[in-house]
Amino acid sequence: MHELARLGHSVSLWLDDFEARPAGVSPAVIQRNFAELFDAAELTLHVGFDGWTGADVVLATGWQTVPRALLLPGAKARAYLVQDHEPDFYGPSAEALFAEETYGQDLHCIAASPWLAGLLHDRYGAETSHFDLGVNHAIYRPSDARRREDLLVFYARAATPRRAVPLGLLALEELARRRPQLEIALFGDEWPLPAAFAHTSLGVVDSGTLAELYSHATVGMVFSLTNPSLICLDMMAAGLPCVELASEAVLATFGAGGPLQLAEPDPLAVCSTLERLLDDGALRDRVAQAGIALMEGRTWSRAAEQVQDGLRIACTHQEAGRATT
Repeated sequence: MHELARLGHSVSLWLDDFEARPAGVSPAVIQRNFAELFDAAELTLHVGFDGWTGADVVLATGWQTVPRALLLPGAKARAYLVQDHEPDFYGPSAEALFAEETYGQDLHCIAASPWLAGLLHDRYGAETSHFDLGVNHAIYRPSDARRREDLLVFYARAATPRRAVPLGLLALEELARRRPQLEIALFGDEWPLPAAFAHTSLGVVDSGTLAELYSHATVGMVFSLTNPSLICLDMMAAGLPCVELASEAVLATFGAGGPLQLAEPDPLAVCSTLERLLDDGALRDRVAQAGIALMEGRTWSRAAEQVQDGLRIACTHQEAGRATT
């Protein structure tokens, strides 16, 4: 949204309070917290729709916001920024059904990867375009810091099932048994995990701390069972060799021979992939340089240009629809 504003668009954010904020929390507090959490002080956030007067394009940003985006008056066009295949966030449930339903609402879907755009088109018949997730290169970049030879970092956000944390912990338990001197750091979850091996629990850390961690670690690991994670992009941009699962989404986005070191979803396979990187310094150097090169073109300004292209398609789609009615 920052980058769309820099391209000359008038951007405002409207909070559809679908899950209802706690009683007594004022709109001013929500606006302040939002600005701090998302570095969004330059963007206007409206809590509720009392001041709504219309827009050239209304952009839904999650399945919960689609009904509101469809009902808002005074919109010349409407589009849907799809950041993941959200039905997969749930088991069989009303939420999964509701999420699936949003992909059939005749909104142009601007998806956060080519894989996701293809899935929405093939499974739901949606009109799609895509953008590539970006990297903040001012934070995540190659460093002159000396890398350690014995530090592995794992994005262990267990609260998010699609991160397959139990699989990662099993692989690391075996790796720690084979290499008891290896230091393992877990991050991403508010609470320490009951891991059956010696480790450091870093909790939820800020971007500056992560950048420093990525600059000193030997190997990183993050799993994505749906759309690829920003975490692996940031690791690659910082020159940190990264292990991922050979999921359909990751293979479609980065390929089998890309800089990510891919493992089958089996603890021993993951353990072996990690060992190969830990043992082979030349391999680490090659994949690190390949990751840096790949991420050089992944910027948020470029992502905004791709989203802008999708918004233009949505406007054309809407105009064509009006012409045929």
